[in-house]
Amino acid sequence: MSGTEAPLHYTPLPLPDRVQLAPDAALEAAQSHLAYMRKRHSVRDFTTDPVPQAVIEACIAAAGSAPSGANHQPWHFVAIADPAMKARIRAAAEAEETEFYAGGAGAEWLRALEPIGTGADKPHLTTAPWLIVVFAQRHGLTSEGERFKHYYVPESVGIATGFLISALHHAGLVCLTHTPNPMKFLNTLCNRPAHEKPVMILPVGYPAPDAVVPAIAKRKKPLGEIMSVF
Repeated sequence: MSGTEAPLHYTPLPLPDRVQLAPDAALEAAQSHLAYMRKRHSVRDFTTDPVPQAVIEACIAAAGSAPSGANHQPWHFVAIADPAMKARIRAAAEAEETEFYAGGAGAEWLRALEPIGTGADKPHLTTAPWLIVVFAQRHGLTSEGERFKHYYVPESVGIATGFLISALHHAGLVCLTHTPNPMKFLNTLCNRPAHEKPVMILPVGYPAPDAVVPAIAKRKKPLGEIMSVF
């Protein structure tokens, strides 16, 4: 990435953008955003309707605007529409999931998943028009191939993925956070280097007319359980 080829120095810039609102307007905007985000759902039932690549690119660009440790941006996103690649990912993921649900996960984990209604079959990996594979870069490389340290990689990639999910929702799309484990097959399939770790697959598209979500997914902790004020 740029900025690691030569020593950098702090150079302050005037704040480029200001979106500050008056208190009443801020509350209205925050409540409106909350209401909109409550319409976001993790969906497993997709149509095959195409989604323009430009929409996916804009959403990934939004993810790339996320804050990161030392601004190293330790992420890479692979967007896949190719049916053959999606089929290979589904086959590999289902092989792992079959072992998982056959007992590899342990009884407690399987009990926790029961209300979600998941299983080893993952048709969404081929039905959804796009798969976005999120990679975390354990370290960076200069143009000469020299390694340099990345900082707060899981935290940074998690924030960027949250930006991506929000951007997809804002574009009128749905997605699913899919995390087969292990996922090392994705490095070879997506032609990504060994120092990148695949952490998530996001099937992306439009919900099927008969799409459903597990009822438990609508149960969110109340504010009093997730917030403390001093």
